[in-house]
Amino acid sequence: MILPPVHAIFFDAVGTLIHPEPPAPEVYQAVGQRYGSAVALADIRRRFSAAFHEEDALDRAVDWRTSEASEVERWRRIVGAVLDDVSDPVACFRELFEHFSRAEAWRCDRDTESVLKELAARGYRLGMASNYDERLRSVAAGLPALRPIQHLVISSEVGWRKPAGQFFGAICEAIRLPPEQVLYVGDDPANDFAGARAAGLQAVLFDAADQHPDGVARIHQLSELSRLLPKT
Repeated sequence: MILPPVHAIFFDAVGTLIHPEPPAPEVYQAVGQRYGSAVALADIRRRFSAAFHEEDALDRAVDWRTSEASEVERWRRIVGAVLDDVSDPVACFRELFEHFSRAEAWRCDRDTESVLKELAARGYRLGMASNYDERLRSVAAGLPALRPIQHLVISSEVGWRKPAGQFFGAICEAIRLPPEQVLYVGDDPANDFAGARAAGLQAVLFDAADQHPDGVARIHQLSELSRLLPKT
């Protein structure tokens, strides 16, 4: 059980509350083909993963500092690494970047809306905090399931990416609560779970695919969160 008193619950965005639909590699392939790319889907998946690892190394080298401009350039490098054979890299990047700014490019799990409504009804203040950019605001605003979310903390706006302690400090500042009264839920063991715990927040790992070992507070679907929370 999560230790009381928890008054606010913040969720990671991508992989926890929202999921690209169709999956990002399939979108990259479809858009890339319109610009002459011949990269196979399996190679796109592999390149996508490799590009993220490279970007993580760059982020670590600058102590997880970021900005809106940095996030745009980050995605420009990722698109360029994944689709290196397109006829018009500028137009290809622009189309992909704009695609993921639209709510219809994303879906929520079936139980997301009911879980968030229940938590809000129980008096918890809800937020979403993500390594993302300003596009998250249009995505969140266009997904009805996320209406109970009251607060958004976005890395490009606060100047720090997870797992920086300053990112989680921005959550506490936004909600005006000490860290021990905030629960963070996310799917990344290092960025979400360990990052939040290191900053003094309580944390739960969202492990939908059951990929991570026991020994941490974790759930396999959002509806399991209720059983971990104190009765109110």
